[in-house]
This record gives sequence, C-alpha cells and structure tokens, in this order.
Amino acid sequence: MNKPISAKIRTVKRTVVPAECVCGAVRIEIDFPARWAWHDHSAASRRAHGAAYATYVGSWRSRFRVTGTTHITRFEDLTAGTVRSFCARCGTPLFYERAHSPQMLNVPRALFKTRTGRQPRYHIAIEETPEWAYLGEPLVALKGFPGVVWDRSRRKRQSRFGCVF
Repeated sequence: MNKPISAKIRTVKRTVVPAECVCGAVRIEIDFPARWAWHDHSAASRRAHGAAYATYVGSWRSRFRVTGTTHITRFEDLTAGTVRSFCARCGTPLFYERAHSPQMLNVPRALFKTRTGRQPRYHIAIEETPEWAYLGEPLVALKGFPGVVWDRSRRKRQSRFGCVF
C-alpha cells in the first residue's frame, strides 16, 4: 500500500542568522547559508564604515528580513546606483543595495554574532586599498600596554641627506 503523497513531502526547517546594529534598535536576519561574502576595499565602503575596508555578506532579498523596529535612514548615491541604509539612532551601516543587482542585499559581516555559512574569499576594488591599511606585516607587543601590538619597521631610515647610516 502506498503512502499518501503529503506524507512523502519533507518539511524543511529554515535556519536564520540574526544580526543587529550597535544600539540594538534595528534587528535583521538572513536565511542560512548566505549567498556569498567578500571584502570591499572601495573608497565608498571605506568612508561609509570609517575603516580600511568593509566585509559584506550577500543575501537574496527574499531571504532577508528586518525583524526589529525600523529606525532606518538611507543614503542614495544616484551616480553609483547604490543605496546604503543606516540605523537612525546609532549610525551603524545596516545594508547596501546596488541597482545592477536588485535581487541582492549586502550586510556588513560584523553585525552577525554567529556563522553565516560563507567565508569572505573575494576582494572587491583591491586596487583602491589605501597605503595606510594593514597588509599583514609582523606585529609585536607594545611593552607596558597589554593588548596593543605595533608594526616595528625593520626598514633602515634615510637621513634627510639621502644616505643610509
């Protein structure tokens, strides 16, 4: 005897990954796993985040939800065709949209406290990396300041006369 068709259909449990802004006023979530993740070295992301680069997690728009209050403000860059959304209370960057891929939303990786299912393996606009950005040089502990490390340059300094001493 055959089982009814409805008994053969498996129920898929949706796993969500929560995220929130610094003040907790805006909470969002995406379905696990994320679509992709990358490091964005562009000047626009650097300025929006106030950092050398931003790491994003991409999600299909249909798998993204705002679950908390909607204290959200938006900045539209009509020239670039992008929209960046921020928490209206604390200023945390929340998500980033591009006109050329309207089905995707990009969320800063730092907003998630747990795994998103994707590791950032891609670098966008690497040619825009500023000269002051950390590039993996060896660091040493700064004596007398626990938790602080610094780049002890091993380059020989040139005098103002152009010769090396």
